[in-house]
Amino acid sequence: MELLRFFTAGNVDDGKSTLIGRLLYDSNSISTDIIETLTKQSKTTGGNTDIDLALLTDGLRAEREQGITIDVAYKYFSTAKRKFIIADTPGHIQYTRNMFTGASNADLAIILVDARNGITDQTKRHSIISSILNIPHVLVCVNKMDLVNYSEATFNQIVADYKEFAKPLNLKDISFIPASALAGDNVVTKSEKLNWHKGPALLEFLETVNITDQNENEASRFQVQYVIRPQTEDHHDYRGYAGKVLSGSYKKGDKVLVLPSNIETVIEKIEKDQREIELAEISEPIIIHLKDDVDISRGSTIVPINSLPKTEKELNATLCWMDNAAFIPGQKLLLQQNSYRTKAVVKEVVSKIDIHTFDQLESDGSMKLNDICKVFIKTAEPLSFDSYKRNRNSGAFILINENTNNTVAAGTID
Repeated sequence: MELLRFFTAGNVDDGKSTLIGRLLYDSNSISTDIIETLTKQSKTTGGNTDIDLALLTDGLRAEREQGITIDVAYKYFSTAKRKFIIADTPGHIQYTRNMFTGASNADLAIILVDARNGITDQTKRHSIISSILNIPHVLVCVNKMDLVNYSEATFNQIVADYKEFAKPLNLKDISFIPASALAGDNVVTKSEKLNWHKGPALLEFLETVNITDQNENEASRFQVQYVIRPQTEDHHDYRGYAGKVLSGSYKKGDKVLVLPSNIETVIEKIEKDQREIELAEISEPIIIHLKDDVDISRGSTIVPINSLPKTEKELNATLCWMDNAAFIPGQKLLLQQNSYRTKAVVKEVVSKIDIHTFDQLESDGSMKLNDICKVFIKTAEPLSFDSYKRNRNSGAFILINENTNNTVAAGTID
């Protein structure tokens, strides 16, 4: 069954958590015991409804006390047509790093807009981050339509304003849905109060939005997570390379190149769940056996001979600085791309991106918490990569402080 990963973003109090709660509640994706617990908790918060649906995602005590979402809360549910992973990301500007993380592998961004307030700075910020992260689909959900008397004119004005703002962002696909999460209008079922809207309700949109095309154009990439050599009597000559197909597909007999060692060989056998298979596709965990005895270690990349990534020690990237401590020029870092890790240094902070205007500002060489910057990085060992726009799995990485082992930045390769 197909899996759709999406995240929600918007201003504080735009109703992100309530929207997700309504989606789960009305689609019968919540067990009876959880409903009973939420009903009891809702009574203690003094809300106006029998059940506060936002509590489904506001899982941290501090969040509940403040009534805001601080961290990224993940929820999982499924319908007869699709499986879903939802990331509810923070609205506050000081939690940009959390949104960057929650959105990094999403297929769809749901950006909530309060019908009373229209497009705000936060709407622009979340849209710009969606553009930077190359999110394939953006859905602008105009929420709280009940508070503007379900006005079609109000909705149309917000649509026009957003389209005008989004022109320079190069967002791939933008859709619009009017809704009221609190009242349940247009979330799981279409609402008579919004009968002027001819498009689908939110759940139908989520079940039918096309997510296959974006994967079909990605080159095949496989990175070794573990080298299996039992060296037992039964498996004396066994040598397998375990990992997940990051993109594309692999089949027995494919001519491949092992990087960064640059050795050409052929796939002799593919195993999955202790049986041989002819073809392995994206996201499948497999074991690859090669015809030749090649020196391979964790992090090595196996790619088709006719579709090679770049393998270099220098790269240009877009970074979101995630550490409370500011960037120190020359500090020792580790760059980790999936299971591959090498020492690295940020040689230059080229520019800073204004996340409200999309302008590139002149750099002073600094990076502070939540800053998004264009940088130039050098690595100690060659890195095999694609640009993030061509392949999100091989074009993303994190930077780790070598001394503290803290993740200090997340990046996409330009």
